Amino acid sequence: MRAPQALTLAGGRLAALAWGEERAPTWLALHGWLDNAASFSRLAPLLVERLGIRLVAIDFAGHGHSAHREGDYALWDYCHDLLDAADELGLERLSLLAHSMGAGVACLTAAALPERIARLVLIDGLGAVTTPAEESAEQLRKGLRAARRQKSPAPRYPDANTAVAARVAGGVTPIDATTATPLVERNLLYEADGHVRLRTDGRLLWPSPVRLTPEQALALLGAIRAPALLIEGEGGILGERDMARAARAAVSELSRRVLPGGHHLHLEPNGAAAVAEAVVAWTKSAQH
Repeated sequence: MRAPQALTLAGGRLAALAWGEERAPTWLALHGWLDNAASFSRLAPLLVERLGIRLVAIDFAGHGHSAHREGDYALWDYCHDLLDAADELGLERLSLLAHSMGAGVACLTAAALPERIARLVLIDGLGAVTTPAEESAEQLRKGLRAARRQKSPAPRYPDANTAVAARVAGGVTPIDATTATPLVERNLLYEADGHVRLRTDGRLLWPSPVRLTPEQALALLGAIRAPALLIEGEGGILGERDMARAARAAVSELSRRVLPGGHHLHLEPNGAAAVAEAVVAWTKSAQH
């Protein structure tokens, strides 16, 4: 399999990686929070070969090689990244492969613009992170206070291995060095003295000033009309939590597979093949 092609989309605002032949049917891939297009570097070649597709994975604004954004990074703002990329690629009906936060973006887009979405493949993510209505003032307070603080410089490390170790030690969800390496490598800016600095916008770490309420999030999931496959890791973030159960029940046409692995099971060297098999089986069954 050839190395992915680097793309620039949305007037230079977004970077992307593409696997497969340009003339093949195109799927868009959406990564998780603080990740980038390399999230799909182990899964994409398998899907391209088995399904005969082209897979284009974008770096969301503020992530990877894409430009940083002025103002807030609200979940729904990433819908414009998705739509801008789709429009430039000439994709009217979208097949979306989405992980974690990217799955949230995919769900919002599918709810608001059902005519644009043909299918959803969601990996360890479903819907949005929420805040109960009665906690809205406190959430807004956190967001406003964070935005008033002086912006700190991006983390700097002596080499790439140290940067990978920092991601492993400080990750919000457990991840090992082998799994994290593609994500970290795409996120590094190499400096003249040999040190490396993270490309991601530090403002991504600020609390969101406004979030959907649980009721809003479930209503949006209920508006999804596209067939959806949800692949969860046994050690992932959903499981049998009350909100995860409610979210799954809200989607009218949802198939669920739980596979060995963690939150990044699609990027784990021992997990990508099983994820690919589940996606291929579901996609081909839907075609018959």
